[in-house]
Amino acid sequence: MEITSPANPRVKHLVALRRRRRARDQAAVTLVEGYAELDLALAAGARPRSVYHCPELAGGDPRGVLSRVAGLGAEVIRVSPAVFGKIAYRQAPDGWLAVLPAPPTDLARLTVGGRPLVLICEGVEKPGNLGAILRTADAAGVTAVIAADPATDWGNPNVVRASKGTVFSVKVAAAESGEVLRWVTGAGLALVAATPDDGVPLTGADLTGPVALAVGSESTGLPPDWLARADVRVRIPMFGRVDSLNVSASAAIMMYEAVRQRLAAGVMRLPA
Repeated sequence: MEITSPANPRVKHLVALRRRRRARDQAAVTLVEGYAELDLALAAGARPRSVYHCPELAGGDPRGVLSRVAGLGAEVIRVSPAVFGKIAYRQAPDGWLAVLPAPPTDLARLTVGGRPLVLICEGVEKPGNLGAILRTADAAGVTAVIAADPATDWGNPNVVRASKGTVFSVKVAAAESGEVLRWVTGAGLALVAATPDDGVPLTGADLTGPVALAVGSESTGLPPDWLARADVRVRIPMFGRVDSLNVSASAAIMMYEAVRQRLAAGVMRLPA
């Protein structure tokens, strides 16, 4: 199948999926744009429903993505450069766009094992920050990332783009804050809350056991009820004049401090 007209109904549907959360929620799908991102999603077990491919923009298919998605039963649609320019959301599109089932986000069904390292993002507003956090979580071997009272959805194309497709390789969940706090207690996790004010230095907190690291929104940080419920409050030492870090940077520092401690304690091993 080939689409050459930007007025095609499929093109209009893809544009709606890109722009509107309601359209994504109703269809229970998300969009993945980019060859590397699609390749990672496939490696994580994702099964695309359809793939839109523009050979004039694509730089070949060295990893055999087209044959792999066809083998999974996905519909492969060739599109013209004009059509791809309409459906793309990246500034420099490479001719690959896929429609995939949205990642499961039901907190009640999330399983984390015996010594989990969980990251909670409370009220994080910007899709780019959520995606960057998820990309670091994948690299750090984090068990799961939970969005509490999220301002955006895990299927937002900008979350998927910023995550480089790792939204399909890391367990994710979303729920309102009270439910997340109850889940943390029920899962037997120590809640470690980030604060710029009265916490202990991050390196002084024990992050080797079952823990949930919590970071707050870019503008206000964690709300008072989260700080009150925390088993320990931590702060990242800062020696300059700024009084806060970007939430994705804060989350990355916390995750890798947990990795450092777990490697030193022998409860985590470096990949072969």
